[in-house]
Amino acid sequence: QVQLVESGGGLVQAGGSLRLSCKASTRTFSWFTMGWFRQGPGKEREFVARADRSGGTTYYADSVKGRFTISRDNAKNTVSLQMNSLKPEDTAVYSCAAGPGIATDKAHDYDYWGQGTQVTVSS
Repeated sequence: QVQLVESGGGLVQAGGSLRLSCKASTRTFSWFTMGWFRQGPGKEREFVARADRSGGTTYYADSVKGRFTISRDNAKNTVSLQMNSLKPEDTAVYSCAAGPGIATDKAHDYDYWGQGTQVTVSS
């Protein structure tokens, strides 16, 4: 069983930055692909970014490419999401997820989920 706890959400003005962190309680953190997903008000959950086991390969949704950066520290069992140039449409609950090495940008690929952290971007 893997427990994931996110932190770092909050309220920020458009154009601002936030850094989200996700701490995993497992000795096998480096076995997992780690992803970030978000669900905005009245919207379906969508993929944001993912990092492979080493963090050397990353993928992003087109909507955040160039603005968000995912990174992981396997020694600290953490994955982070640096969010810059935030827009009101980035407002959502952001959740981290852990999946097997073959996990893609599909939510059903991931086995473990955090509770989520709210990010609100004001215009």
